Amino acid sequence: MSTAVIDAPLAAKDEARISPRAHARHIGALVRRNLLWIRQDPESMFDAILMPVVFTLLFVYVFGGSIGQSLGGGQDQYVQYVVPGLMAMTCMNIAMAVGTGFNEDFQKGVMDRFRTLPIGQGSVLFAKIVVELMRMLVATAILMVVGVLVGFDITNWPGLFASVGLSALFGSSLMWIFLVLGVTMKNAQSVQAMGFLVLMPLQFGSSIFSPTQTMPGWLQNFTDYNPLSSLADTTRGLMVGGPVTHDLWVTLGWTAALTLVMAPIAIHKFRTKN
Repeated sequence: MSTAVIDAPLAAKDEARISPRAHARHIGALVRRNLLWIRQDPESMFDAILMPVVFTLLFVYVFGGSIGQSLGGGQDQYVQYVVPGLMAMTCMNIAMAVGTGFNEDFQKGVMDRFRTLPIGQGSVLFAKIVVELMRMLVATAILMVVGVLVGFDITNWPGLFASVGLSALFGSSLMWIFLVLGVTMKNAQSVQAMGFLVLMPLQFGSSIFSPTQTMPGWLQNFTDYNPLSSLADTTRGLMVGGPVTHDLWVTLGWTAALTLVMAPIAIHKFRTKN
């Protein structure tokens, strides 16, 4: 086990001397390192590749008929409803993987090595987010391909690209939460368990999979404040039509708040972790 301990004030002082251009170079080098690791371990892409396929087929063919009828149609109607919602779910599931991977790097001593190098400490975290955003884009592309194969109609390409960008932006804010968990939890299993405890209520207590009008009143109150509902409703409005302004601003508000609060905490925890 590595015994490297970084003095936080000294590390912060040294990092302050690093120029923004150097930070960008550090991020680029670390992104390349992470991509090379994925190349050597292609199994790490299984969640990004298989998860969109499994969830799309599962919800369309298991729940599509019954929920589609409540939407005034059938399975075809449900496809138009659920595919944009699954985009929101995908961004959150990929975000959770940041925490587990980050924690595993700590257990292997990789992060201790990074913290002894003359690089910006925040660069390590930003590089992880950049790579996970790439994985998120791959997962989203697969989701849309499978969605089209099961009957989703892409009628608004600008809305589709705007939805992808918004999901990536919101997903990046969630990644800071899981980076904090990755630093503070003892092992990757703990990070994953905590992630599922957060994910399940947020995913199923939202408008991702079904309309909220049929839910109990107390649950509808929860969905009103659930950022995943706002994201799902925004992407749905952008891609298939409907109001987007209110939910868009709510999503952007959550994104800004989570980033502003959690990013400094994650960087601080990373600098000071023994």
